[in-house]
Amino acid sequence: MHEVARCTPDLVEMAIMAEKRCYYEVLGVARGASERDIASAYRRLAIKYHPDSNPNNDEATQLFKEAAEAYEVLSDTEKRARYDRFGHAGMGQQAGGHYRDVEDIFDAFGDIFGGAFGDMFGGGRRGRRRRGANIQCEVTLDLAEAARGVKKAVEFKRSRACEKCQGSGSKPGSSPQRCPRCAGHGQVVQSAGILRVQTTCPTCRGSGQVITDPCDECRGSGYKAERVRVDVAIPAGVDEGMQVRLVGEGEPSAEGGPPGDCYCRIYVREHPLFERDGHNLFLQMPITYTQAVLGTKIEVPTLDGRFQLEIPSGTESGHVFSIRRRGMPDPHGGHPGDLLVRTFVEVPRRVDKQQEALLRQLAEMEHKDVTPQRQSFFEKLKNYFTHQEQDEQGHQRDNEQDQAAE
Repeated sequence: MHEVARCTPDLVEMAIMAEKRCYYEVLGVARGASERDIASAYRRLAIKYHPDSNPNNDEATQLFKEAAEAYEVLSDTEKRARYDRFGHAGMGQQAGGHYRDVEDIFDAFGDIFGGAFGDMFGGGRRGRRRRGANIQCEVTLDLAEAARGVKKAVEFKRSRACEKCQGSGSKPGSSPQRCPRCAGHGQVVQSAGILRVQTTCPTCRGSGQVITDPCDECRGSGYKAERVRVDVAIPAGVDEGMQVRLVGEGEPSAEGGPPGDCYCRIYVREHPLFERDGHNLFLQMPITYTQAVLGTKIEVPTLDGRFQLEIPSGTESGHVFSIRRRGMPDPHGGHPGDLLVRTFVEVPRRVDKQQEALLRQLAEMEHKDVTPQRQSFFEKLKNYFTHQEQDEQGHQRDNEQDQAAE
């Protein structure tokens, strides 16, 4: 199962957005709250509604997820700015909540608690089998592939259960023994003053068992590395640095829990014609002097075919024409970007005799019929050189007078 970009919200999704509580209200902070205030508020709510403290309480679990969703947005400067401006409608995938279960929240935010609390929100969850670790892979696309979306085969390494010991880590004929430190519970209690916190056993790492006679094939790990090949669906409009989540394609869980996920990082090759800026594309388009003066229609390349662009007479070098919705798609279902065509007048390095004769004739005509702006410029240029010569002559006379006085 691959998580890809969502389409434009339908009426049902819009109704869900309307019912969602304000993220600031969820965390109980003001709109101008600092990052520290937001983190403190989330810690307080996460501890209050933690599933271990509220077993079989669906309402507490939903509040736990709601607080995590609010924290994810408000702790990110870019997401927070977009939320402040557009509300839930501007959050794309965040608008509908994207945590499958509380395990995703533990993996995403367990580290903000640190120390013993980090174990409580990460590995030390009593009665709950930890998911396998997440892994990463990479894929490189052409700009055209990134624009239309594509299915790509990616290869990466992950672990699989050792065939010889069937993943137990013990030599065939033997079995793991109960951990002497935690007595097989997988948890130990640490005290810090009046605070008592249950954490993962450091000896057995939460499994409750230790390997006394390890398998010689996997050296007691129970797993061996393998190389796998997976097809990943890349949504249209992805940009450099984005990631596609491959659900369940990560490392297996040593405790029998669900596997982790694989995050496929996107790289996009440079295009010989187009430069990308967000959803917009830029194209440098040369035109001739006569096309700029007289106007014309030119054929402009786009990612999905050719486009006839009208160049009006008198177009200056550097003018930018916008071709609507011929840029990159929005992977979250918004409007595509534009293709921005910047024209520049190309001066030929060589001309034939006929062209040279015509250009010289044009130059003579320009001198005979000079526009007021051109005349004003040449008058200024003439005055500048005249004043410069007068200053030089005056400076020379001053030097001659000083020498005569000496």
